[in-house]
Amino acid sequence: MPQFLAGSLQRHVRTTHQAMTMTSTPATAPSTADERTGNVKSKFVRIKQLRADGLVCFEFAIGWPELFVDLMLPRAAFDDFCVRQQVQLLSD
Repeated sequence: MPQFLAGSLQRHVRTTHQAMTMTSTPATAPSTADERTGNVKSKFVRIKQLRADGLVCFEFAIGWPELFVDLMLPRAAFDDFCVRQQVQLLSD
């Protein structure tokens, strides 16, 4: 891995860890069976940005819409991804 990329990744991880530590709140116990187990058949997408270079920046979640990963795909691949995953589109 190039040195500049490794340093950037380390700073990102450190910053992300600090942000998570500073904003973490105590977890409360889920009240229903669905909340405890999640519905892994439910998949969610929230579009964050449509970039000028054709990439779609979006959040993807399985089961719990508040627990997601950030992804980027070209528009055609994003559309295919949404169809194949049968996602529910979320708004901000």
